[in-house]
Amino acid sequence: MVLGCKDLERRIVETEMELTLAKSQGYLKNLKSGSSSGKKLLAVIGVYSGFGSHLRRNTFRGSYMPQGDALRKLEERGIVIRFVIGRSPNRGDSLDRKIDEENQARKDFLILENHEEAQEELAKKVKFFFSAAVQNWDAEFYIKVDDNIDLDLEGLIGLLESRRGQDAAYIGCMKSGEVVAEEGGKWYEPEWWKFGDEKSYFRHAAGSLLILSKTLAQYVNINSGSLKTYAFDDTSIGSWMIGVQATYIDDNRLCCSSIRQDKVCSVA
Repeated sequence: MVLGCKDLERRIVETEMELTLAKSQGYLKNLKSGSSSGKKLLAVIGVYSGFGSHLRRNTFRGSYMPQGDALRKLEERGIVIRFVIGRSPNRGDSLDRKIDEENQARKDFLILENHEEAQEELAKKVKFFFSAAVQNWDAEFYIKVDDNIDLDLEGLIGLLESRRGQDAAYIGCMKSGEVVAEEGGKWYEPEWWKFGDEKSYFRHAAGSLLILSKTLAQYVNINSGSLKTYAFDDTSIGSWMIGVQATYIDDNRLCCSSIRQDKVCSVA
């Protein structure tokens, strides 16, 4: 009996190791990942928005986001772009109804049904976004963009085209920065003590515009239930990337506040 138990324990450990390896390689069991057309896309772009951002969305639509037939033609080119928003804490209230009405008219939302839209929940929103995007569309890249930046869509598409086939790519304007330990201060990090005496964040892509390749987005989807979030979405994603074989790509064209002429985004 003792020998039998030890053999069973050994097989359990081996199975757990094999499962961990499979997850790290982007294995998804019984996951339907693909676009409605069945065609693999170049990218899914999620534009982060909120209940009070109707004017921002209209500005984004008028400047950077095609509408109607033009939006469908963009998808034929392999680019899906959607505003990303959660649900109201008071499900079914006027906030939810307005978003549903806007989506019915525009058909350009990805509504995260299981996410509560709130400022303090933004770090968790990335998990819901990447999971929903992977489950709904099969793409090479998954992108998070804020709705308050100016976007050169064609420039972004060109950047992605140049990175095709680059597995496990984590692309963005890489930065570090101070961890704010004073409660009530701007950018306060409640778990500041985890970052050591120097109180400096690890290297991570700035949150205004960041890109994950398919394998990394799948990793987030698979492990979303156990991934730790910090005060901000970009540092949360950065913490997840530390533990996997991600290829960090620091691209200054994605630094929205820089003065480069060839950048693909800028602060609105």
